[in-house]
Amino acid sequence: QVRLVESGGGLVQAGGSLRLSCTASGRAFRNYSMAWFRRAPGRERERVAEISWTGEVSHADSVKGRFTISRDNAKNMGYLQMDNVKPEDTAVYYCAAQKVGGSWGYWGQGTQVTVSS
Repeated sequence: QVRLVESGGGLVQAGGSLRLSCTASGRAFRNYSMAWFRRAPGRERERVAEISWTGEVSHADSVKGRFTISRDNAKNMGYLQMDNVKPEDTAVYYCAAQKVGGSWGYWGQGTQVTVSS
């Protein structure tokens, strides 16, 4: 069982930066893949970035080159560094965890990111 809590959201101007954090509690976080999803009003949920339990990363085309996912297993933390943000990045961002071979069954409560133009 893993519990996730996001932090770091807020209001940022276009072109600025923000770092989201995901604090995980529970056992063996290192054995879980982790991802960041977002949902904007009126839009489908989108997987923004993912980092596997082995450290392999992938990013959605919409954020590639601007966002970077990372994790620190020793601290049970996950991060999303958001640079050169755009108004279309405005959304609620969620951290999720997936056990090897499982689904994205563990979710945080979300943190709001608002980018002003």
